[in-house]
Amino acid sequence: MRRIDRRPLTVLLITLWTLVGLATEVVAQDKIPNRPVPERTLELVCPPDRWADTVFVRPVTLPAVFDSVGMNGLTGDLEPLVPIFERLRKIRLGAFGDTVRILHVGDSHVRGHIYPQTVDSLLVKTFGAVCYEDMGVNGATCLTFTHPKRIEAITEWKPELLILSFGTNESHNRRYNANTHYYQMDELVSLLRQRLPDVPILLTTPPGSYDSFRQSRRRRTYKVNPRTATAVETILRYADDHHLPAWNLYAAVGGKERACLNWMEAGLMRPDHVHYFPEGYVLQGQLLYQAFIQAYNDYVTTH
Repeated sequence: MRRIDRRPLTVLLITLWTLVGLATEVVAQDKIPNRPVPERTLELVCPPDRWADTVFVRPVTLPAVFDSVGMNGLTGDLEPLVPIFERLRKIRLGAFGDTVRILHVGDSHVRGHIYPQTVDSLLVKTFGAVCYEDMGVNGATCLTFTHPKRIEAITEWKPELLILSFGTNESHNRRYNANTHYYQMDELVSLLRQRLPDVPILLTTPPGSYDSFRQSRRRRTYKVNPRTATAVETILRYADDHHLPAWNLYAAVGGKERACLNWMEAGLMRPDHVHYFPEGYVLQGQLLYQAFIQAYNDYVTTH
């Protein structure tokens, strides 16, 4: 009897079984990627519109002697700043080409240029299309800028954000009256509102200063100006009453108990105990920038 060679049939069955097994394996698992999937990071998890428009701000380094400092941030009603934040956001994302115009108005602290120019350089570095100018007058109070020519000068500049920095000279009047200060602020803001009705206004507080005394032929002595704290409270009260944003520099550097001492012990205040060395004004500018950007980041991460 002739024997049947079963080897070709066996080979065929083995081959078919192998192919079925491979097919089952491929169907049972996920598609093999072309390259390894990278580990997830916080940046990758966040949608692009949640990180590209925010700004990383390094903490401001305060002098080691600064003690009992407060929180540094904008307070009051921040809603008026929304149009500015939105414009800056679009600039950062490349969706808006026009320049945002900011005007900083105030007393000799502003007139010295270093303080506002520090804010200017940081904003330009961050956003690019920002035009930040200052308009300061030595010895000015808010009443100084109620003069028609000064109102006209502010109006002609066509700002989209006004920053008003007063309070030092008001508080150096030894007959200082909080109600008078309040109504003088209201006079200036009202005049600005008539000419620039849609322009947001940010109020800032003074950084702190000393009173000076000289009795007979004795050497001039200095003590912390006690009226500064009252002037700061008046500015913040006005901001709350009129739904304006505010920045409390005085509290950020130590407030009533430590602001002046911090400035003096750090060697940042001039011998007149009212004005500051350049490093002091640079620090003030950095703090204002930080407070502004924190408010901007809060806006873009919630809208």
